[in-house]
Amino acid sequence: MRFSYILLVSTVVNCQLSIVNFVAAQVNYQQQYVNAKALYKEGKYNLAMESFKPLVSYDKNNPFPEYASFYYALSAYQQGYGSVAKDMFVQIKQLYPTWDQLDEVNLWLAKLHFDNGEYFQAMNQLSAIKNQKSQADVQRIKKGGLANLSDKSTLQRMQQEYSNDAVVGERLAQVLSKSGETPEEKQLLDKLIVKFKLKKSDFIDETPATVFKDIYSVSVLFPFQVSTLEPNLSRKRNQYILDLYEGMKLAADTLNKQGVKISLRAYDTDRNPTKIKTLLERDELKTTDLIVGPLFQEENKIVQDFSKTHRINLFNPVSNNFDLVRDNPYGFLFQPALETLGEQSAQFLDAYLNNKTCMVFFGDTRRDSVLAMSFVNAAAQTGLEITHVERFTKESSSRILNILANPTEFDEFKYPKQFTLPKDSLGAVFVASDDPVIYTKVISSVTTRGDKVTILGSENWLDQTTDYEKLNSLGVVMFASNYTAYTNPAYIAFQKKFARVHGRVSSNMPYTDYVKIGYDFLLFAGNMLKSHGVYFQGALNRNEIGGYLTGGYDFQHSRDNKHVPFIQIKEGELVVISLGL
Repeated sequence: MRFSYILLVSTVVNCQLSIVNFVAAQVNYQQQYVNAKALYKEGKYNLAMESFKPLVSYDKNNPFPEYASFYYALSAYQQGYGSVAKDMFVQIKQLYPTWDQLDEVNLWLAKLHFDNGEYFQAMNQLSAIKNQKSQADVQRIKKGGLANLSDKSTLQRMQQEYSNDAVVGERLAQVLSKSGETPEEKQLLDKLIVKFKLKKSDFIDETPATVFKDIYSVSVLFPFQVSTLEPNLSRKRNQYILDLYEGMKLAADTLNKQGVKISLRAYDTDRNPTKIKTLLERDELKTTDLIVGPLFQEENKIVQDFSKTHRINLFNPVSNNFDLVRDNPYGFLFQPALETLGEQSAQFLDAYLNNKTCMVFFGDTRRDSVLAMSFVNAAAQTGLEITHVERFTKESSSRILNILANPTEFDEFKYPKQFTLPKDSLGAVFVASDDPVIYTKVISSVTTRGDKVTILGSENWLDQTTDYEKLNSLGVVMFASNYTAYTNPAYIAFQKKFARVHGRVSSNMPYTDYVKIGYDFLLFAGNMLKSHGVYFQGALNRNEIGGYLTGGYDFQHSRDNKHVPFIQIKEGELVVISLGL
């Protein structure tokens, strides 16, 4: 009897201790979670992680593993441990698939994917969130995550996959409004504006109604640097700038005699941004009908912003750098952009070559890189097969000979007759450089090979070499936006007029003639003003324009001149290559 009593007392005591221990454990988990949450709120994320860590593991007495895991992940994120946070969020989804806070987990996973540039994974995470109460957060995360995505191809693929997503559509519209250059891209922008009911003026700077005048003012903003010019007949440091303006003055006189009244006004920017700001405060510049220039990068942004603000059309007459006018809907390049030269060169070679294997060599300037990559990207859409792409410096240019003309066999006279790159295995070399060190090595290598390899380069080579016989014998092809046939009656009249006024020829250079470029540009601009008024871009967009000294001008769906002839020397004369297309 006494034994039974003792056993009963012992059992009761043990049960009471178990209850006490259980309650104590509950209090410990609760207190630990409260303490960890307080550390998180105080921004002590390292300490918070350590405090949440024991609470992450499952225990039947622990009611906080989901919440502890969630705040552990947030603490890791706040310290820059994105991969740790991501792993923990994924673990929460796997271990607690019915947790009522999974929408919040998906939001954070989407943000982490966006942070890592994993845009499609992020969009998939957001698509999993169906609760309407979370949609405001979904849109916020999506807008923030896509704000820095500016790659058109990625956004276009995303828009195809999420065709009804307004945030994706608006972001693509924003990118296309700044860099949409092809007719297809412009049409897509119009469709997005209509589909998602976007405010058109936020994406397309609508050109004002044109204005016709009796006299049109053309303001030339060039760094004449008059104060540095010596009063003699010697060639000046900035002679090409003076030549451009002389050509424009000659054209203004020609236009006036034809009934097209041009008031040509010259302003010396002096390559000085402060002086440019002062010039742009003048009322006559705020109401001018056309701006020509500026010519240099450091002058550019101020004048482009002025052109955009006051809705004044602006032309750069000599640059191929579209970045100079990219953000200004009123800015144009009279020359083709580097991207245009690369694209059209690829299309030309695709039509010109039988053997469509091609190598691409370029120099170490940004200009060369843009030109080369535009060619490579465009070639991917043609039948061309790019077998080698390489960038060269002056020091590494000797590799060109090793690539193209490394001999493996010799004839009885010790002349190479076979090479590491076999004869007749290569169709063309596109040389995206005006550096003589690079293109002369290509010419020399192809001469050594003695087979049929087409070299495609720039018209600028004509001013840098005297070996026209080699260009002739190899059939070297050049893109030549400034090509003028010497038999062109307008060109003959221009030369006679310049000689009569100045007593000399317009240029000492064998090919590039800046007087001619200035003359041709103002004839083009003056006649567009006369026929279509101040805002003549609508007419430019509709049709290719016939040329005066050159073959023509093509600004259809573009703000650079896409008319690019390809020329070569034949029997001592420069001729345009006709593909018979």
